[in-house]
Amino acid sequence: MATKYKSDITRAVHRAAKDSARAGVMDKQTMREFDVLCLSKVPDLTADEIRAIRDGAGVSQSVFAAYLNVTTNLVSKWERGDKRPSGAAKKLLSIVKAKGLEVLG
Repeated sequence: MATKYKSDITRAVHRAAKDSARAGVMDKQTMREFDVLCLSKVPDLTADEIRAIRDGAGVSQSVFAAYLNVTTNLVSKWERGDKRPSGAAKKLLSIVKAKGLEVLG
C-alpha cells in the first residue's frame, strides 16, 4: 500500500528528509519526527461508517470480527457507537473501507 501524506508539500519534505537520512545527514530520531509530522493520520470512523463497511462486504458481525481478529461483541459495540476502534483496528477498518474485505483474506 502506498504511503499517504497530508499534502504534496509534506510528501516532498518527507522524501527530502529520507534522502538526508540515507546520506547520514539526518539522524533516526529526527527522521521519526518527520514521519509523525508528514504522514497522514487514520481518520476516525462513525458507528454508521463501520456498519456500512461490514454491510458493503456482505458479511455478518461474526465473520467481520474473524477477519479483523476481534470479538463479535466488539464489532457490535462499534456499530452501536458504544466503543470506537483505535490503533491497529482503526487502521484495518480504514484499509477494508478503501480496498475491501478481501485484502485481509
